Amino acid sequence: MSVALEMLWKVTDGWLQLLIQPFYYISILFVMLFYRRQVGLERKMFHVRMHSWGLQTWRTVIGGLAGAVGVSLVMAFVGINLTQAGVICIWVVSLLLVLLRVRYLCFAYSAGLLGIVQFIIHFFPSWEPIGWLGLSVDTVRSLDIPALLTLAAILHLAEAILVKVQGASLASPLYIESKRGKIVGGYEMRAFWPLPLFLLIPAQTSGSVLPWTPLLGGEGWSGGFSLMVLPIVIGFGEMTQSMLTREKASVTSKRLILYSVILLTLSLLSAWWSPLMIVAALASILLHEALSWFSRYQEQQRNSLFVHPPQGLRVLFIVADSPAQDLGILPGETILKVNGVVLRTTEQLHTALRMNSAFCKIEVQNLAGQSKYLQRAIYAGDHHQLGVILAPDQALTTVASLRPVSIYQIIGMKLNTRRRSDPVEYNPPPLVEPKKERESTFKL
Repeated sequence: MSVALEMLWKVTDGWLQLLIQPFYYISILFVMLFYRRQVGLERKMFHVRMHSWGLQTWRTVIGGLAGAVGVSLVMAFVGINLTQAGVICIWVVSLLLVLLRVRYLCFAYSAGLLGIVQFIIHFFPSWEPIGWLGLSVDTVRSLDIPALLTLAAILHLAEAILVKVQGASLASPLYIESKRGKIVGGYEMRAFWPLPLFLLIPAQTSGSVLPWTPLLGGEGWSGGFSLMVLPIVIGFGEMTQSMLTREKASVTSKRLILYSVILLTLSLLSAWWSPLMIVAALASILLHEALSWFSRYQEQQRNSLFVHPPQGLRVLFIVADSPAQDLGILPGETILKVNGVVLRTTEQLHTALRMNSAFCKIEVQNLAGQSKYLQRAIYAGDHHQLGVILAPDQALTTVASLRPVSIYQIIGMKLNTRRRSDPVEYNPPPLVEPKKERESTFKL
C-alpha cells in the first residue's frame, strides 16, 4: 500500500514538473505551427478548407498522451537511469538537430548521436574540460545509452501504432511534379505527437522499493525509486503518390515495427555486452535513414495513382461534410459520368453539374473496377463540384515542392510551392452530350 501511495505522490509531483518545464509547451507550440502551415498550403493549392489546424493539433496531443501512458508503463518494467541534466542534454541535441531538418526531430537520432559522442569521449578518459563544456562532457559520460536506445525502440513501437490509427486521417493532399515532369496528385503524410513521459528511475536517496525489479539497472533499484518527466516529440514523414493513405500508413507501420524490434534487440544486448553499444547507436540512425530512403525509392519506381485515366476523372480527396462524402465517393475512385455526360476534363464536370441545378446522377468506378451509380439532390451552398478534389490537369502552374521542410519555414509560415516554367497547354475534347431517347410514334 505504501508503494502505491508513494507512486501516486510521485506522479502528482511529475505533473508539477511537467508544468514547470518549458519543453512540453515548446513541443505543442511546434505541432500547432506545423499544422497551421499545412492548412495554409492546402488553402493556397485548392482554395478550400480541408482540415482544421486546431483539430489536428488536438488530435495529436490526445494521441501523444495515450502513447505516453503506454510507453511509460512499459519503461517501468524495463528501467532507465536519467538525471535532470540528462533531460536537458537530450532536448538541446534535439533542438540542434531540428535546426538542420525537421525530420531529425526524432528520439532515435538524439539517442544515437549521444551514443556516438559518448563512445568517442571514452577514448579520452583523462580529458577534463572546465566550465559548461566540462559539465556537458560529464553529463554525456553518465548517460545510460543502452536504456535510451531501448526507449527509442519502444517509442517507435508506439509511433507505429499511432501511424496505423491516425496516419491516414492526418494526411494532406498535394499537387506535385513527378520525376518525368508530369503533374500528379499525392499526399504528404507527416505528423508529430508530443509525449510527456513519466519514467521510473533509481532513487538517489532511500525510499520504497518496487515490488518488481526492472530489467535494466540491476542493484540500483534496491535503494528505492523516483520519477523523472521527459517530454519528447515523435513523428513520421512520408510522401505518397502511388498508394492510398490508409495503405501507405499500414506499410509504414509495419516497417516501423521491424525497425523497433531490431533496435530493441541490439539495445538490450548492448546493456549486457558494452561493445555492442556503438553498433546499436549507429543502427538507430542508419536504419532510420534506410527506411526513409527505401520509401522514396519505392515511390519513384511505382506508377502514380492520382492521375486521370483516358476516360473519367480520378478523385484525389473528399472534403469533409460535403455532398461527395454523403454519396460515398472515395479517394482513388474515378467519376465516369455526371447527368449522363461522359467526363474527361474538370470543365466538363462543371458543365454537367449545371445541366440540372437541383439534382445529379453520377456513375463512379470504384477501386475494384466496378461501376456504382449514385444520385443526390443539390442544395444552395453546396461545393461547386460536390466537394470532390480531383487529380490535377497538366496545365497547372503551381505545384508543391518536395524540398525538405525547415523549422524556419514552419515558424515563418512559408509554403513550399513553386511555379512551373513550362506548363502544358491542354485542349479539352468536346463535351459528349447524353443521348436523348427517341419519341415513339404510333399510326392508327
